[in-house]
Amino acid sequence: MIYLNAFLFCGFVCLIGQLILDNTKLTPGHVTSIFVVAGVIMAFFGLYEPIREWAGAGASLPITSFGDLLFKASYEGYAKMGVLGLFANLLKTTSAGITATIVFSFVLALFSRPRE
Repeated sequence: MIYLNAFLFCGFVCLIGQLILDNTKLTPGHVTSIFVVAGVIMAFFGLYEPIREWAGAGASLPITSFGDLLFKASYEGYAKMGVLGLFANLLKTTSAGITATIVFSFVLALFSRPRE
């Protein structure tokens, strides 16, 4: 059942993104930003944790989970070190994922051909 829930959640996120792209003049960058902010808002109100329990790893795949991670890291840093902890823990927590994204993108770009 967890596989179905993961599929449904990821499919729902993709459906919303496609509807936004098809019916507005927003670019994919705008939609990505909207989903990150939506993830932060859901984490702030405590809605993302029940979704994660229901969808399992399916809640970790969409970009909304990055917003959840940003909120959790900032909140934890603030609780430990105050205002400076907001940024210190945020950078410490997300740096591995961001670095991996940059490295993997570079490696894939080496094997890709640009369109003519």
